[in-house]
Amino acid sequence: MRTLVQKLLPRTTFKQVVAFRTYCTDKILDIGQPTAASHPELMKEGEITPGITAEEYITRRKRLLELLPEDSLAIIAAAPVKMMTDVVPYTFRQDSDYLYVTGCLQPGGLAVLSHDFGLCMFMPETKPYDVLWNGKIAGVDEALEFFKADEAYPLRKMREILPDIIRRSSKLFHNSITASPAYVDLEAFQKAAENGQVKNISLFTHELRLTKSTAEMKLMKESASIACQALLQTMMHSKTYPHESLLSAKVEYECRMRGAQRMAYNPVVGGGCNGSVIHYSRNDQKVKEGDLVLMDIGCELHGYVSDLTRTWPPCGKFSAAQEELYELILLTNKECIKLCKPGASIQHIHNYATKMLREGFKELGILKNSKSDLFHHLNPTSIGHYLGMDVHDCTRVGYDRPLKPGNNN
Repeated sequence: MRTLVQKLLPRTTFKQVVAFRTYCTDKILDIGQPTAASHPELMKEGEITPGITAEEYITRRKRLLELLPEDSLAIIAAAPVKMMTDVVPYTFRQDSDYLYVTGCLQPGGLAVLSHDFGLCMFMPETKPYDVLWNGKIAGVDEALEFFKADEAYPLRKMREILPDIIRRSSKLFHNSITASPAYVDLEAFQKAAENGQVKNISLFTHELRLTKSTAEMKLMKESASIACQALLQTMMHSKTYPHESLLSAKVEYECRMRGAQRMAYNPVVGGGCNGSVIHYSRNDQKVKEGDLVLMDIGCELHGYVSDLTRTWPPCGKFSAAQEELYELILLTNKECIKLCKPGASIQHIHNYATKMLREGFKELGILKNSKSDLFHHLNPTSIGHYLGMDVHDCTRVGYDRPLKPGNNN
């Protein structure tokens, strides 16, 4: 069986193909992710990721170091590549904390922060075989020049450099979710863990990520706008395609066509009773005449996500009972939006919504009295949550925290 290269270039030798390929790729600036040079339509000069400048990433690291105790160390690993089958990986999505402090969208790296040296990045190395199959990635030079690290080394040197740094530190903070055996298995790290010196870095990163910068807010608004437009387009076509799977495909298509890199989570598209399943993901039923469909979707734009839910009748119009319930929920929604201002909290807004819904359900005859325990079966979730780089962002921060400018929920 001939290879693709042989089919396309039957009279070309392999040596010529390699030379041709080298010639082509040498003319393209490729560090494994978009840059202002490679993607001028997407990024401006000075940005590490679309919309976020190198100065902002440097400021984030300085603020994190200000929160870390003296003589402590922060270790944040990139997300690992996860495999769907033995040779097929899932689409890679970077760990939010690693992305927040480095701007690097690629797997395999390790970020170490210290008061002594700032940011040190350990970068993976590739062989020609890896580049042929997976493309180029950022290395030590890119860590210093593009990501603005203070120090950088090949990942293979981590085992000889990091242990001494760990031993000199009184406390260690790391991202336990993406913890890599490459450093966790080090004797120095194991000893620190046994002595109770290891804590989760999210104690600090979630505090920093809670308040968004102007640039972050802009990206979040764009993400929400994309999701909203996609949902409207899906609603307009839902009578023609009253199938959960087709509605799910339609909304994802519309999001991606407007620039989103991926969905923020698996779309929830529940027709009829499926709409009451909080994390319904089968999306395999036809929506029946007279049923409503609930769509809970969001998309991700350059690291920032949106999250919205709407319910409508794709096959016709609201029945009288459905319309009454819809109007109650819409009114509750509008009143809760009025409360979204500095000084309030998610818990306060939730309590207000609960009070309105309990009274409304009683008036509609859904509950016998407003204090019925059955309410929790009808409304088992919170009114909202923090939003940002993750769908449920900053989970270390309680819902009773007073909101302030820059908080998203």
